[in-house]
Amino acid sequence: MPFAPPRVCGCGHVVPYGQLCGCQKRAAAERKKRFDLKRPSARERGYTAEWETERRKYLSANPNCARCGQPANVVDHIQPHKGNQRLFWNRANWQALCRTCHNSHKQREERGHGHA
Repeated sequence: MPFAPPRVCGCGHVVPYGQLCGCQKRAAAERKKRFDLKRPSARERGYTAEWETERRKYLSANPNCARCGQPANVVDHIQPHKGNQRLFWNRANWQALCRTCHNSHKQREERGHGHA
């Protein structure tokens, strides 16, 4: 693996390659906190007891991650539903994912394509 030199953050601190400066970590935490204050709760977004029941059934029928084959524990909406209940409940729009694939690869794709 090639070695990359450290970089200088906008605040003036030298930061090792691939890491965030303390000021960047604080800014990201503040940004996420502001977002979470405006975001509706999971229940308000449709993740009700009925969803939990259907989620368990779907994972029983689809126990492996659609991406990596590991045990799945998340039912992901392939196309983000954005509150659209028809899309939310459309099983053709569901896929079983492991947490790693859902929380990293899938979320990165959605941010990159402007879906998030």
